[in-house]
Amino acid sequence: MTVQVSARRRRDIIDALRRGVVPSNGVDALAVGLDRFTTALDDDLERVAGAGSVFKAVRGEYGAGKTFFTRWLGERAKRRSFAVAEVQVSELETPLHRMETVYRRLVEQLSTEQFAPSALRPVLDNWIFALEEDVLSAGTATEADAEGLDRAVGELLEIRLAEISRSTPAFAAALRGYRTAVAVGDEVTAGGLAAWLGGQPHVAASTRRAAGIKGALDHFGALTFLRGLLTVLRDSGHPGLLLVLDEVETLQRVRSDARDKALNALRQLVDDIYADRFPGLFLMVTGTPAFFDGQQGAQRLAPLAQRLATDFGPEPRWDNPRAPQLRLPGFTEESLVQLGVRVREIYGGDRVAARVDDGYLAELARAVAGRLGGRVGVAPRVYLKKLVADVLDRVDQFPDWDPWQHYALTVRADELTEVERNVAAADDVDLPM
Repeated sequence: MTVQVSARRRRDIIDALRRGVVPSNGVDALAVGLDRFTTALDDDLERVAGAGSVFKAVRGEYGAGKTFFTRWLGERAKRRSFAVAEVQVSELETPLHRMETVYRRLVEQLSTEQFAPSALRPVLDNWIFALEEDVLSAGTATEADAEGLDRAVGELLEIRLAEISRSTPAFAAALRGYRTAVAVGDEVTAGGLAAWLGGQPHVAASTRRAAGIKGALDHFGALTFLRGLLTVLRDSGHPGLLLVLDEVETLQRVRSDARDKALNALRQLVDDIYADRFPGLFLMVTGTPAFFDGQQGAQRLAPLAQRLATDFGPEPRWDNPRAPQLRLPGFTEESLVQLGVRVREIYGGDRVAARVDDGYLAELARAVAGRLGGRVGVAPRVYLKKLVADVLDRVDQFPDWDPWQHYALTVRADELTEVERNVAAADDVDLPM
């Protein structure tokens, strides 16, 4: 099957693989072996779009494709007009037990199909525009009556903010202030209030006074701000938010008191989602099996372990994609070759297709896996980087270059991640012919 992608997406995908990273968009063109998840996850997205909420945990060893999987789901979500945010959990920059920091990172990474991170300002502006359109379509005011239109929009705004005002009066007050600042062209105040709504800690006191708000966001206030953000997203044409908390296994390496607080914060988030306190939220966390099954991870907090509990049998093909946890078993040599075929098709070119045939892709896959201690599951990143940067680029640029004759695979320690270095063999491996 020939992969059909636009020229721009083709460049984005190939450039990312050349650098050894997961593409930020276009990953659906690289999807291999994810068909078994699509029906259940599409149902989950529909549920969230209908003001429901969903929690999923994705487990897989390093190299199993967790980041790829979440970005693939993010693209499916954006095609349904969802907003998406991917937050890397870390002890120093984004500790999970400090939800104000998680919320701030969420807003910084917020994106939509039309807008790259941070998409908060466009979302807020679309929210105001939607209010005006609703007033005009209802016939309450006309565009010619600027004063009447402003008054009617203000009244509709109060109706829409009624629910937010009850739970998060400061969030609602900042939204009112933002709309007023935009209306009078006060960009400084509007920008400051947008930053405050995004959880930024350093906002001028004069800006806060203009909207009648005080202080900065704290852990508990962040949860109410999240509810407010979901309401604004929905009213501005985004029926849901896919929030990915990536690499939760890092919690195993933090101090025990911080770890316990973080695990409890995650448990509280899961409970709130199951109680429908966050309508329009799809929360997905990713981690290694050691986090979900180990005593320094989820098993340390029994209530969280109970909520995540999923029975996995020896055959991944019988896994239930509707369960709280989804298992990514990782790549095999066969699926790695299939991925190479996809990349070759995306790269394009008759000479590339002729010189880099399926047999060569299989040889390269075996060689890279061999260099990484035979661990095929750890090989995808290095395999794709070598395929694009060392092989396809050269075939494309040099008419006489033949990978069978002119290329010997070498993998240096300084181009590997820590996990890859741990499994790598001591010596360079020549590509077998």
